[in-house]
Amino acid sequence: MNTEKIAGKFDQVAGKIKQGVGEAVGNQKLANAGVAEQVKGAAKETWGNAKDTAAIVNDDNRTRANVQGENLKDRAENAAHNMREKIADTAHNVKNSVNEKLDNMKREHRS
Repeated sequence: MNTEKIAGKFDQVAGKIKQGVGEAVGNQKLANAGVAEQVKGAAKETWGNAKDTAAIVNDDNRTRANVQGENLKDRAENAAHNMREKIADTAHNVKNSVNEKLDNMKREHRS
């Protein structure tokens, strides 16, 4: 709970007390001030709640972005690994094919 929410709750309670006292003693100015303080407190509490919600949403989005980033990184690393494997396999196959042809040429020319 942040300070705005706490201050808002405090202002609402204080305002309710002022309103009650003002009404009890017939002081309209004090009763009105109490209601105004309650409104101010409600606004503070709501602002504090909005800040808490924004922080939660921000943290959640940051966590999701980090997870998605990690997933993308993992997929990119896997794709790079697979491409390296294909290149290495192709090089090995080309080497074997060329060596086989060279060996056949050697045999033909030795006989």
